[in-house]
Amino acid sequence: MPHKSIFPDVTVPDCDLWSFLCREPQHLKGSQVIYRDLKSSCAHTFSDVCGASQKFGHCLITRWRWKKGQIFAVYSPNHIDISPLMLGILFAGGVVTPSNPDYNVNELAYQLKDSGASAIATTEAGLPVAREAADMVGIPNRRIILIDKLTTRDHAHEHWTKIRQDQLAPPTQSSDRPQLDADKDLAFLVYSSGTTGLPKGVMLSHRNVISDLLLIEGAVGQWYSKPTTKILSVLPFYHIYGLTGLVLQPLHRGIESIVMTRFQLTEFLHAIQTHQITFTYVAPPVIVKMARDPIVADYDLRSLEMITSGGAPLSSELIETIHRKFQIKINQAYGLSETSPMTHTQPWIEWHSSIGSIGKLFPNMTAKLMTTDAREVKVREVGELWLSGPNVFKGYWRNDIATSESITHDGFFKTGDIGYMDESHNFFITDRVKELIKYQGFQVAPAELEGKLMDHPDILDVAVVGVYDNFKATELCRAYIVPRDRKGTTEDAEAIIRWLAQRVVYYKRLSGGVRFLKEIPKSASGKILRRLLKEQAKQETQSRLDRARL
Repeated sequence: MPHKSIFPDVTVPDCDLWSFLCREPQHLKGSQVIYRDLKSSCAHTFSDVCGASQKFGHCLITRWRWKKGQIFAVYSPNHIDISPLMLGILFAGGVVTPSNPDYNVNELAYQLKDSGASAIATTEAGLPVAREAADMVGIPNRRIILIDKLTTRDHAHEHWTKIRQDQLAPPTQSSDRPQLDADKDLAFLVYSSGTTGLPKGVMLSHRNVISDLLLIEGAVGQWYSKPTTKILSVLPFYHIYGLTGLVLQPLHRGIESIVMTRFQLTEFLHAIQTHQITFTYVAPPVIVKMARDPIVADYDLRSLEMITSGGAPLSSELIETIHRKFQIKINQAYGLSETSPMTHTQPWIEWHSSIGSIGKLFPNMTAKLMTTDAREVKVREVGELWLSGPNVFKGYWRNDIATSESITHDGFFKTGDIGYMDESHNFFITDRVKELIKYQGFQVAPAELEGKLMDHPDILDVAVVGVYDNFKATELCRAYIVPRDRKGTTEDAEAIIRWLAQRVVYYKRLSGGVRFLKEIPKSASGKILRRLLKEQAKQETQSRLDRARL
C-alpha cells in the first residue's frame, strides 16, 4: 500500500504566489523586518518587499509590455533585493528562471536559450558574462538590469529600482494583472542536471510552490514560529532549496532572515553569534567544515536551536560529532527540484532518535517504494522512492519524453533515489538509480562532462563517475580516459583537469582526478559500465589506505 503522511493535511488556496505572500496574514505587521543584509545596514520590511514588488511588476506591464508567461532570468549571488525583484516578475505574470552566478558564458547562454528568456537581472560583477551570454542568444542590452549598485560609468543598464521609480501611473490593482491559473501557470523554471547530459528545465507552478511552503509549515514549522526566530540565509537563492526555504518562506511566515552573499565559515559563525541566529538551512559541506575546523570553538553558538541539512546524506558519525563538540542539533531534510523541493524532514523532537534518516513524509503527500519491475515493497524493504503530492512539478520544459519517463500515469514522480521506510515512518535513502554525481549537494551529469571531454584532441574515449571522498564527505567527479596517442602521464592528467576547469562551473571540475585506461568498459550495446569503474575506484582507495597503514 502507498504510504501516507502522518501529519494532518493542509489546505492549499487557489491563488497565485504573489497574492499568497503579499496578502498580509493577521499575525504579520507591515513593519516586520523580513530580510536584513549581513554586511550593511540595509533591511526590508514586509511592506517594503510587497510594495516594491508591486511597483516593479506594474512597470514591467506598462513600460516593458511584459506578457504572461515570459521568462526572466536572475543571474546573481544572494542579495536582499532578490525577493522583491522575483515577486515583481510574478506580479506581472512572468516566470523566473534562476541561474547559478558561477556559470560561465556558455553555461548561462545555454539556460537563456533553452528557457527562451527575454530579460536578465544581474549584479555588476556578473555583467560581463551576462552581456556576452545575452548577445549569444539575442537578448538586447536594454533588457539586462542590475540588482546591486552600479559603481562604474557604464549607464547602459538600469537598476531595477530605477525602473519602478519611473512609473507615472499608480500601481496596478490586482484586477488589472494578468489572470493566472495557479495550477497550470508557471512561477519558476529551475534547472536540474539530467542523467543524459545538459540540465533540464523543471516547471514549477504557482500551486506547486505555495503547496511546499504550506507543507513545510505543517510538518516542522511549529518549531520555528516564535517571534524571536531568526534564520541565517546562506544557501544559494538560485537553488530551489534556498529559493523556497530562504527567499519565500521568511515572507510567508514573517521570520527575520539575515542574508549572506556566499558561505564563508568565520563570517557564518560570526553572524550566528552576533545576530543570535536560531535556525539555518545548510548543505553537508558546511557541517563538514564545522566538525573539522578548530575555529568553531571560538564562537558562542548557543542561540542555535537547530540546523537543517539537505542536498546529500550526512553520516550519523558527523552529526554526533557536531552535537558532542558543540551541543548543536542537526536534523536532515530531503527534496528535489521536481518537488519544489522539500518532501521529508526529521521532526525536531525526534531528531536524535532517527539520525541517519531523512525523516517523515510531509502532509498531503503519498510515497511508494518500488522495485525495478514496478512492485511495491513492504516496510524495511528497499525500493525506488516515488512521490505524489501538490508540490510535484508539472514536467520538464519542452521535453515530453523526459516528463513521461519520470511521472507515472497516476501522478507519481520517480525520484531515482533508493531507500526504505521503517516502522516509525522514517525514510532512509541508501543509493541512487540515476547516474548523477552529487558534489557538495550539486548534481552533475556524467554525460555532460563526457561530451565536453570528447572535444579534447588528446582524448579517444572517456567515462566520468562519482567517487566518494570520506574526508570531504562528498562525491568527486573522476574521469577515466583512453588517451589518443599518448601513454597518459601525470602531466597529461593535470593538463586535462585544467582544460575542463576553464569550461565548466567549479562543482563540475574533475576534483576526483583523472585515470588513464586502455579501454572503457562497456556493455554489448555500448553503454558505459560505470559500476565496474566505481568498483575499481573503491579498490584504489582501499589499496591506498592499506599502504598508509604499513
